[in-house]
Amino acid sequence: MGIREQHSIAYYISAHGYGHGVRSCSILRAIHTLYPQLTVHVVSRLPEPFLRNRIGAARNIFRSESFDTGMVQIDSIRVDVDATLSAVEQLHSRREERIAAEASFLRENTIGLIVADIPAIPIEAAARRGIPRIAVSNFAWDWIYSAFVPRNQRWHAVVETFRRAYGQTDLLLRLPFCDSMSAFPRIEDIPLVAAPGKARRKDIMAMTGCDLAKKWVLLSFTTLDWDESALKAVERMDDYEFFTVRPLAWERRNIHALDREQVDFSSVIASVDAVVSKPGFGILSDCIVNRKPLIYADRCDFLEYAILEAAIKKYIKHLHIPSADLYLGDLRDSLDRIWERPDPPENLPAGGDEIAAGRIVSFL
Repeated sequence: MGIREQHSIAYYISAHGYGHGVRSCSILRAIHTLYPQLTVHVVSRLPEPFLRNRIGAARNIFRSESFDTGMVQIDSIRVDVDATLSAVEQLHSRREERIAAEASFLRENTIGLIVADIPAIPIEAAARRGIPRIAVSNFAWDWIYSAFVPRNQRWHAVVETFRRAYGQTDLLLRLPFCDSMSAFPRIEDIPLVAAPGKARRKDIMAMTGCDLAKKWVLLSFTTLDWDESALKAVERMDDYEFFTVRPLAWERRNIHALDREQVDFSSVIASVDAVVSKPGFGILSDCIVNRKPLIYADRCDFLEYAILEAAIKKYIKHLHIPSADLYLGDLRDSLDRIWERPDPPENLPAGGDEIAAGRIVSFL
């Protein structure tokens, strides 16, 4: 496939959660493998070391910028809907200015194609430049925010703004665990974008001094509001070793914080025996491809929850833990029971990263 050398790609990644970054990085790695001559401008507020660690040092130009607000979160489980509305309205108050500025960026950097997961402003900017616009996601913000319209009619204008913008895409590559995403005029479904990690138990033992003979459990949260009582409850479970990934960290003898730069997240998943988390696209994908049991808690005010929970029940050995128990650090009963849970009834194919890479570059 011939590709015009003067063109590059701009890939916009929401900073709402690491799941957007993980799947985008998988696709970017596939793009660089298949088409190493391409320059990619990676635009996101996710930490640059995280992106570099997962993508590598190929022809990437990193730019720290954000074009959506996602959900304002109290912690990994709870969101602040009113604060989210204020943040979105503040962003949209400068929407025309942001679109014009981004259109100039695309022109000045000879961008021939944009990919969005899943901010809308870059799609509108690319439409003004007349260059191809591809979205990659399993949901979009118009759908997520639509759940809040009955609470406050101000959400209606927000939802319609996103729908009009998404309607200007040339193609949506729709991932598993998805809504219908009806705002997008053309949709192609692709398989899961994830690959199994490499078990590194001995390396992790050397880093942390943990016990290889115990069960290892990953506490997969960016933030979790555990007080001293909850931490002591976890520390009393001395037949388990618990792990977090920074920035989440606690100083406890059986809770160990790992750095993504030392052990990539997929390898952390591959190294543990089970995961405790909230339902999210990234953690579901990693548990599926690494065949790890998942203990999951409720996720409030997030429309995607029901779809993700249905996927958990189909593809992952699982157990639900009430949020009240999680916040108390009361994990004993769930951990005692997870090992006897049945295996998942279905498998989910992967390989979506290479398919997405081929479809994206075909638009150049």
